[in-house]
Amino acid sequence: MERKVRVRFAPSPTGPLHIGGVRTALYNYLFAKKNGGDFLLRIEDTDQTRYVPGAEEYILESLKWCGLTFDEGVGIGGSFEPYRQSERCKLGIYKKYVDQLLESGHAYYAFDTPEELEAMRERQKIAGSSSQQYDSVTRNTMKNSLTLSAEEVQQKIESGNSYVVRVKIPKNIEIKFKDIIRGWVVVDSSNLDDKVLYKSDEMPTYHMANVVDDYLMKISHVIRGEEWLPSCPLHVLLYQFLGWENVMPEFAHLPLILKPDGNGKLSKRDGDRLGFPVFPIEWKSSEGELFSGYREGGYFPEAVINMLALLGWNPGTEQEMFSLPELIHSFSLEKVGKSGSKFDPEKTKWFNENYLRAKSDVELATLLKPILALNGISSLSDTYLISVCRLMKERATFLKDILEKGTYFFDAPKTYDAETVKKKWKDDSAKIVSDLVLLFSASDFTAANLETTFKKYVEDNGIGFGVAMIAIRLSITGQGGGPQLFEIMEIIGKEESIERLKYAIQNINKESIV
Repeated sequence: MERKVRVRFAPSPTGPLHIGGVRTALYNYLFAKKNGGDFLLRIEDTDQTRYVPGAEEYILESLKWCGLTFDEGVGIGGSFEPYRQSERCKLGIYKKYVDQLLESGHAYYAFDTPEELEAMRERQKIAGSSSQQYDSVTRNTMKNSLTLSAEEVQQKIESGNSYVVRVKIPKNIEIKFKDIIRGWVVVDSSNLDDKVLYKSDEMPTYHMANVVDDYLMKISHVIRGEEWLPSCPLHVLLYQFLGWENVMPEFAHLPLILKPDGNGKLSKRDGDRLGFPVFPIEWKSSEGELFSGYREGGYFPEAVINMLALLGWNPGTEQEMFSLPELIHSFSLEKVGKSGSKFDPEKTKWFNENYLRAKSDVELATLLKPILALNGISSLSDTYLISVCRLMKERATFLKDILEKGTYFFDAPKTYDAETVKKKWKDDSAKIVSDLVLLFSASDFTAANLETTFKKYVEDNGIGFGVAMIAIRLSITGQGGGPQLFEIMEIIGKEESIERLKYAIQNINKESIV
């Protein structure tokens, strides 16, 4: 019988969630939804020495902002908390399976001290070994239940000696598994070490907890970053050792997200160094270091999701803009490439720009209000803001651009663009503006009528269209360019426009430019 698709995103709370992690979560989410399956969130926090306060909350907030909701967790009534391995440890879930491995001879107790482990590695180094590890060769020289008598082992455990349980990797066998993205992967067991599975503090390591939880949660597909590919042979062995071969999940190891120049994996410091976020939301470290986030940078979550989906996945068409439902419909793991994908910060801005322009003027006006409020602007009507958004949206990449590029909608200019004044403000510009003040004052103040009045004036007086236009634009906006001038004037209204024109006549001159 075909298994139900069940996938999990399993981050460790050791710091902020990198966008590579968000992409892993996204691919899991898309695969589950495409196949009518379940998307689980599991916090893998068994290594308490690396736990970072606030990291789990950060992960949850990041996924929420991205719109990636999980289907199952701890709790009832649709109000789920993620699964947490630290909480599952308290239930004794993992020890049962560690004991099974010990009884079947696939694992053993090891009592070596840190000093003894270091001495073993030093011996290997001196012997010219290419790798210094605890494996099928060195374990026979160490202090473990393979070299000690059963009585000695029992005495050490009862005496409270610190120990670990290690997996016993068999010698010279071929470990083979099929990766959905990479095809068949074959590894010689001689290249693996006897990884620690369990510690005397009753905490399993990542490898043991990962495999046990995937089995108990009936995970059908493990979709994770390629940095976990070297761990997969061990996980395959554990499934075999525990008798779970028939329910072992399928694996898919995702390619890396690379630096913009393609030279290595995109790191958490590359973003601030190169001027773009690599985290979904802002993160402040315990040392006070602040890392920028896409949310605080003004990006729409749907733009970030769209960008991440195409970093590694190729839909096979020319389409670039995908809504989340469209991504779900089109996504498949078979179309995920093996090679890393270069991160393109400019392309990410392009996505945001397109999502901004696709929003209605009403929605943009609503989203703009908090930004205006932070800048002390709160008394403008919805109608006014909607008109501003309509005129400015084609010139904006971020919502804040509507304010920053269209400051004249919110405050009359008191200074004027120096370069434009120097090159375009002529000796007769003040007279042109003065003449038009009289004509505009008598005009029906719509963009169409203002344009008709303006054109008639320049034609009747033989004035250059560009000379007159830049004089009015500078007076109204303080800038040398922008959207349709007469629409700006209609939006800000007759009284405000006339006042600005009169102010400019008195204040624009070559000596006072800034």
